[in-house]
Amino acid sequence: MNTELRLNLLEKNLRVLLGEKTSMSRDREEVTIVIPRGELLKIMQHLRNDPEFSMEVCIDVCGIDYSTYGESEWVTKGAANTGFGRGVEKGEVPELDPSNRFAVIYHLLSISKNIRLRVKTYLDATRPIVDSVSSIWSGANWFEREAFDLFGIMFSGHPDLRRILTDYGFIGHPFRKDFPLSGQVEMRYDPEQSRVIYEPVSIEPRTLVPRVIRDDLRYEEGWKPDELESKEAEG
Repeated sequence: MNTELRLNLLEKNLRVLLGEKTSMSRDREEVTIVIPRGELLKIMQHLRNDPEFSMEVCIDVCGIDYSTYGESEWVTKGAANTGFGRGVEKGEVPELDPSNRFAVIYHLLSISKNIRLRVKTYLDATRPIVDSVSSIWSGANWFEREAFDLFGIMFSGHPDLRRILTDYGFIGHPFRKDFPLSGQVEMRYDPEQSRVIYEPVSIEPRTLVPRVIRDDLRYEEGWKPDELESKEAEG
């Protein structure tokens, strides 16, 4: 069975399982579904155990902070016709519910069926909590710890939810959009005290904006390669 047929069959089975109202999309030969956080554990167990899906592997679990999604930290007319858009095209920024600041993305793989599935669920900004899937896929244990460490997302039922990348006693979650780029504190070794100490950050917060922006014909609409040669010949 080719990829197109496998994807069509997967979408058909998902419609039967989740109903027509479930948000579903396909991009780069991978299906994405958005499900309510309250039904995550039940649906994930079904995707793992139902032979129609057989999602044997959870490849990754990652968090997203949508609080500044689609916004630009600077405005410049000379960068290009579209300016700096944080990787989001104009008109493609979704209307998100303010309470759904965070999201958790699960990347699933069915080895027996040779197909992938992306599952997304949105979380409340004040209480970003969702059920842990580590009881279904044991490999999700460390992935969920990483999302907790970097985004502050809580996974209910996780057997050992603690930081995995940052230092002991670290304050805050560095992948949240409101976390300062320079961090909260800095550390150094103090020879007088013979130990590592923490101090307030001495780096001045700043946004790295390109200092020199040159006009370039290649960014103009309707530009053709021979136009650049003629401009160089004239000047």
